[in-house]
Amino acid sequence: MLEKYLQIHPEVRKSISAGEPVVALGSDIISRNVNYPQSIKIANDICKIIRNCGAVPATIAIIDGILKVGLTEEEIELLSLSKNIANAGRKDLPFIISKKQTCSTTIAASMILASLAGIKVLATSSIGGVSRKSQDDFNIYADLHELTNTNVAVICSGINSILDIESTLKYLNVKGVPVIGYKTNELPVFYEMKRGFTVDYNVNSSLDISKALKAKWDLNLNGGVIVANPITNKSEINYNLMNTTVDIQLLHNNAKLAADIARNLSNLYKTKL
Repeated sequence: MLEKYLQIHPEVRKSISAGEPVVALGSDIISRNVNYPQSIKIANDICKIIRNCGAVPATIAIIDGILKVGLTEEEIELLSLSKNIANAGRKDLPFIISKKQTCSTTIAASMILASLAGIKVLATSSIGGVSRKSQDDFNIYADLHELTNTNVAVICSGINSILDIESTLKYLNVKGVPVIGYKTNELPVFYEMKRGFTVDYNVNSSLDISKALKAKWDLNLNGGVIVANPITNKSEINYNLMNTTVDIQLLHNNAKLAADIARNLSNLYKTKL
């Protein structure tokens, strides 16, 4: 029944079946942040980074109502050229399918599609969290809800700095979602290196992160994990000056780490360690 809705690119399907490393990518960077043809170059560059690190990239989107895991060059160009394209979340998926629409996917929806395909690692720039006005409007990003349910590790540069970081971390703690810092005790807050918030665990190697992920899911401790990749001094920027160039550089860094984690995870499952 799932095959009716989900289409996995042949290369991605082959890699998943063989237990080879695959990294999922959202498609919003293609369709929303950058104009054509720069958007295609960005998508290709990120995919190249993942391949150079020994993994297969799987960009996620919805094309004509079909859930796509791994896009062709033609589909990437279609997303790049589409105007005012929607960014679909969990609640939208049934309706996007029934209306046969074309959409990019939020982090939450990308996690769902990655999990359906059997992919354990997703690279992005940042994740959402709890709104600073959440006591008034109950605004909690769907990213957090999905992390409590879906077995995908999200490699990012932290939580967006415009959100309530303290409340976000409290929510994740209550829901049992680990926040790992890659070679850092301090949580990187998207576009800022330091804000005074600590991670649950400082892990110094991608292999050790992969070992922890495998142990978590082997124990049926369902739900995702945040792997926060530190922001360099060069990339740090006040959120009032946010720009796409910095966003892309952070995604490049996170794609590299995600590929390393996916590769190590693949080896662990193959050797049954």
